Amino acid sequence: MTDHRILATAQQLGSRAMSWLHTCHERGFGRLPDDVTIDLADPNNAYKPLAESALAASLVLRDGVTGPEDARIARELLDFGWSQLREGNLLYERLLRYPVMTDPLETYVHFARSGYRHAALEELLESLTKVRGIQAIEMMPNRRLALANARRVIGLRNQPDDWPALTARTWLGATPEPWAIDWLTGYHITHAVFHLTDWGAQPESMPEPMRDYVRNWLPVWVDTWLEVGQWDLVGELLVVDSCIGEPVTGAQGWEALAAIQREDGLIPRESAEPVSDDPEQAFRDHEHTAVVAVVAGTVTLSRALGGAAVPA
Repeated sequence: MTDHRILATAQQLGSRAMSWLHTCHERGFGRLPDDVTIDLADPNNAYKPLAESALAASLVLRDGVTGPEDARIARELLDFGWSQLREGNLLYERLLRYPVMTDPLETYVHFARSGYRHAALEELLESLTKVRGIQAIEMMPNRRLALANARRVIGLRNQPDDWPALTARTWLGATPEPWAIDWLTGYHITHAVFHLTDWGAQPESMPEPMRDYVRNWLPVWVDTWLEVGQWDLVGELLVVDSCIGEPVTGAQGWEALAAIQREDGLIPRESAEPVSDDPEQAFRDHEHTAVVAVVAGTVTLSRALGGAAVPA
């Protein structure tokens, strides 16, 4: 069973990060420009922060293990993001114009998980699952898992996804030499686990050999990135720890993140890079780490309490 001290740290870390995200959005950080159109040259910079905050908020509401204040903040973050996306119309119009783009689906799933639905967008997504050209888009294997999980969560009827085949193509699917990992591969590992298990809701969806491999080497990988102060990746690895069963990494990672979290809830992305004195720039630089902290705290608490989530 997870140590109660770890759970207390996880709860505080996630709650403070959620509060910081909410404050930043209240100040207008991450808001879409007034003249934004569906012809986004860089969707990552345009609405990726909205999508990431929506992910964190949707898991807070899904797992239901936080207090009422965090639940209220989560709902307000989702309301804000949905309004920014014109209640889904921006995503629908973008996908209609650019059907090979995956960002509308990857963004929509976080809202759909919490009850924000757009019938026309879902109909379009459904029809595109039948198009061979869409299925043949070249991308990283863990991204294919992201799309498959998004379709699973939304409940699209036409799901041609071959989960064993998709899983086998990932780095983890090969259970390679653990020392062959690098920084980018570390993120690929975490996202493969996130999408296979739907952020911890379905740990049984991860093949046993892969799960055993991760459990054997996860403590080593956490220690590696703790040593170099890559706090964002440490947080993602802690999420993985709670997605695959009884946690194996101990308290060190949690204590390190709690120690570097600022009073307002900001968590630096890495130790080598100073935090800007400009609040908006600090949000751009460190928003992702706060999202990771919220997800890590939420999933860890949920799994320790028996798994409040209902599989999609």
